Amino acid sequence: MSLFQHSFFPAFFAFAGVTIAAYSLIEFAIFIAARYRERYLEEAKTELDDVLIQMPAGRVLDISIAVSVLGAVVTLVITAARMDDFAWHWGVLFAFIAGAALFPLPRVLLKTLKKKRLQKFNLQLEDALGMMSSALKAGFSIHQALEEIANCDMHPVGIEFRLLTNELRLGVPLDQALENMNRRVESDDFELVVTAIITARQTGGELSAALERVAGLIRERVRIAQKVHALTAMGRLQAIMIGAMPFLLLIGLNHIAPQMMEIFFNSAFGIISLAAVIVLVICGFLAIKKITTIEV
Repeated sequence: MSLFQHSFFPAFFAFAGVTIAAYSLIEFAIFIAARYRERYLEEAKTELDDVLIQMPAGRVLDISIAVSVLGAVVTLVITAARMDDFAWHWGVLFAFIAGAALFPLPRVLLKTLKKKRLQKFNLQLEDALGMMSSALKAGFSIHQALEEIANCDMHPVGIEFRLLTNELRLGVPLDQALENMNRRVESDDFELVVTAIITARQTGGELSAALERVAGLIRERVRIAQKVHALTAMGRLQAIMIGAMPFLLLIGLNHIAPQMMEIFFNSAFGIISLAAVIVLVICGFLAIKKITTIEV
């Protein structure tokens, strides 16, 4: 009986402790996953609204998971086909890395579309201000001048001003509608326009002249930004070449002298070295990109 007690109770308490710990870890993982999903859907919905894409935010998450799983499976198949002495633990590791790297790809695409749309909006804003100033000089009211821009065949400027005029028709004050558009567009140039219009309305200044000055300022900023972009083109190309060079050398040497490269794939020291190289290359690429990115 004493032997039963000595052998049963320690095992029971150990089993209970492991069960409670596993349950706690699972509950914590579910909580973290739920919070991450909620935040992901919220950010994805904002990004979809920014580029005016009518798609549920959950669809972006589904696409991200599908791309991640597809990339992991393809990486696992390619790794198994290319390695003579295929080891499942390395194949699963490479597949996991590929899947994790491909998961944010849809949102990166959304951010790229938003950036391109913002650049196009800033380029068209100067022409829109010219149209608005001409309409005001012709005797139109500010609402009629905004309607002229909303009806023009320029995208995305026409779409954004159409949303602005729709808010005005619903009874939203002009200042509030302009602030809403400013938060939606997130353009520094349009923020100048909003400030000029609100200031001119409050002080009774000539709005057409203020808009012409803002248009001239935007024109000069675009010219300087394009000049800076051209002058830093070589630096961006160097960042791409420096970032790609180690990986191209790795692929080339793996085909030319595979025996020499086996140490990098078949030993812990080699894998740690490859991981350190990847981290350092990414840090160098980000440092060069930070230097060549100049805000105007």
